Amino acid sequence: MAVVDVQNINGEKVSQIDISDKIFNVPVKSVVLHEVTKMQMACRRSGTASVKHRSDVKGSGRKLFRQKGTGRARRGDIKAPLLRGGGVVFGPDPRSYSYNVPKKVKSLALKMALSSKFQGNCLFVIDMIELERIKTKEFLKVLDAFNMKNALIIIPEMVGITMAVHNGRKFVPVFVSENMVGHKLGEFSPTRTFYGHSGDKKSKLKK
Repeated sequence: MAVVDVQNINGEKVSQIDISDKIFNVPVKSVVLHEVTKMQMACRRSGTASVKHRSDVKGSGRKLFRQKGTGRARRGDIKAPLLRGGGVVFGPDPRSYSYNVPKKVKSLALKMALSSKFQGNCLFVIDMIELERIKTKEFLKVLDAFNMKNALIIIPEMVGITMAVHNGRKFVPVFVSENMVGHKLGEFSPTRTFYGHSGDKKSKLKK
């Protein structure tokens, strides 16, 4: 069993706890982390890029001039892609970029991410967070004691501290229940469902 120090809000060691080797001592494979991270980033893409095609452009469908006899290049209507203000030929349309990876791969990537943080001494356990006032300034003082500028914070229950964290720097407050199993790398929160955005449909990431 691996051991991690338990610290107070001032960064002082108060005790130690044992953590499971099955989660925090897993060999880290960058290819697995890359695959899951790439999937998450793809699901977050809005997919709203769109252009007006020939049928979408407002204009007359009348032929500009006769086919032969003018000496000019043949033309159709004014919405032709070759003309200024005409439709776009191969422009993007709204689409969903989301896709999924097997559940076991997601779970393995999560364990590898936690193992990487533990092995890099980037995993901190705080015994209790008690603030005199629920203020962002007060909470940032706690985080400054650990020299953190970017962190994922996991708390056992929803408390007033959550609102203070939302206004902080790059800190993500997360609510974790006892029966919850982390399902996505870097996102544990069961209080919200993440949707991949797209112009034609929303693809739901199942937990």
